[in-house]
Amino acid sequence: MIRVTIELRKLTARDGRDVYDMLQEMPPMENGFQNGLNGRTYAEFREWLEQCGRIERGEGLEDWMVPQTVYWLYADSVPVGFGKLRHRLTDRLRVEGGHVGYSIRPSRRGEGHGKRLLELIRREAEAMGIERLLITVQSSNAASIAVSAGNGGVIEKVDGGRHYIWVESKNED
Repeated sequence: MIRVTIELRKLTARDGRDVYDMLQEMPPMENGFQNGLNGRTYAEFREWLEQCGRIERGEGLEDWMVPQTVYWLYADSVPVGFGKLRHRLTDRLRVEGGHVGYSIRPSRRGEGHGKRLLELIRREAEAMGIERLLITVQSSNAASIAVSAGNGGVIEKVDGGRHYIWVESKNED
């Protein structure tokens, strides 16, 4: 069995071309997950990194926004996915968005990275004192529903083409 080294890295202003290249491979919108960096220049990527730092600190938020932390998932030192952990919910996020959004690089899907990314984000949430995570998933996205289930997710309801899944941040396994 080949062993893969997995690492979750928090976004920093020093992130570079490897992350940028991954974001160019990921669609701009897929299953409700927005990647606003697809098709953007490297300079725009650098500005976005700075903006994400401000959002995490709660600076300059629009009224619908909350602080969030962005993470990169690396497998053997190559970025394979990214996730967002919102620090709290608003009424809007309770309907669409939830606490967590994530995506895996298309060329690395089917390798279990989604499940691992959510597992690691759960740990980060626990460290922040977030006890339960709401994940809203389009009902057509069977892979993400399975990832949530694989992390102990419990479907609260299915409404309007969306699954509302709660995942305990503390792993009981």
